[in-house]
Formats: sequence, C-alpha cells, structure tokens
Amino acid sequence: MAETDPKAFYKSGMGKFVRQDFAGAIEDFKQALVLDPQFGDVHQSIAHAYEKIGDLDAALAAAKQAAQCNPDDFLVHTSLSILYQRKGLIPQAETEKAIAAQLQQRRS
Repeated sequence: MAETDPKAFYKSGMGKFVRQDFAGAIEDFKQALVLDPQFGDVHQSIAHAYEKIGDLDAALAAAKQAAQCNPDDFLVHTSLSILYQRKGLIPQAETEKAIAAQLQQRRS
C-alpha cells in the first residue's frame, strides 16, 4: 500500500470493515487521517467502526469531526442524530435530525 495515499488506507479500512474487522479498520482509517486530517468520509467511517465496537464516545467524536469536514452532508448529521440518541442526548439528536432533514430537502 502506498504509505502516502490516504485513499489507499481508506479503501483498506473499508475492506476490513466489511469483513467485520472493526479494530483493523479503525487502524487503517487513523493512518488515512494522519495523511489527510480533513478526509470527511474517513471520519464518518471511523465513527461507524467505533459504534460497531460499542465505543459511543469515540464514535460521537469522530462523527463531529465528519460534520466539521462535510457540514452539508445530510448523512453525517443523520449519524450524529443516531449517536446522540443512543447516548440519551435527545435534544442534540433532534437538532441533528432537523439539520439532516433540511439538507436532504435541499438535495431534492
């Protein structure tokens, strides 16, 4: 794998994610972020991987980073809403749900 290509680490991480090697996926995603800290899709993917292993705090932190990188992505805000809901933070979940709905409506 090209050690200077964040997309290569991202693709490798996605392959591991699909095989349910979530810890391995997280490691590859972290390597991608070392090379490109603003790679929003990686932040989103790492959030999902952390959610799969039950680390909701890390998942939420990664999802917030994804929202900073891709503020107009309704899926990012949907993920944030779900994570906030799972943590029992209902007002924050509702806010993110509303943002996601607005963004999705703009796309239609």
